[in-house]
Amino acid sequence: MSTLVIVLIAIVVLGAGYVFYGRHIAKKWGIDPKAKTPAVEINDGKDYVPTNGWTVFSHQFSSIAGAGPVTGAIQAAVFGWLPVLLWILIGGVFFGAVTDFGALYASVKNQGKSMGMLIEKYIGKLGRKLFTIFCWLFSLLIIAVFADMVSGTFNAFDAKTGALSANAAANGSAGMVSIMFMVFAVIFGLIQKKFNFSG
Repeated sequence: MSTLVIVLIAIVVLGAGYVFYGRHIAKKWGIDPKAKTPAVEINDGKDYVPTNGWTVFSHQFSSIAGAGPVTGAIQAAVFGWLPVLLWILIGGVFFGAVTDFGALYASVKNQGKSMGMLIEKYIGKLGRKLFTIFCWLFSLLIIAVFADMVSGTFNAFDAKTGALSANAAANGSAGMVSIMFMVFAVIFGLIQKKFNFSG
């Protein structure tokens, strides 16, 4: 199957999931699209500021899809492209999107509070502490797994013999591109801060 066909299938499945399943969930939860968000109701110009919908979408999209281009390709090399494609499409629609949608909805209905604050409100302080500990441990686990997968991909030496791998040049190039992305992000941040870009 060609890459173009896979991309088109992914676009159709994710688009249909957004339009049909997303609409079903919104209707089931009784979401009012005309309701004012905390950013509009509380608008203090600092913590609560109305934002362009595309900016919010971009943040949410990068949150759920941020590691996909790196880890997806690595996992496809290990398990094959079909299981990873199914995991991304089915998991993205029925697990990741619903979880993020639910968290955003709960936050919007509670003056923009974070999940930790919501847990404290509805469950108690112990619940919030346990949730915070879970988040820290989960974040450490994700960072460790991500670092292990990426370092294994960039490795230039064979694990068994210790000799230079046949993939050393390709792995080194991938590593260099990743470092350049990090440097570019820092430079872009400094430029944005100095010239106060908007949008």
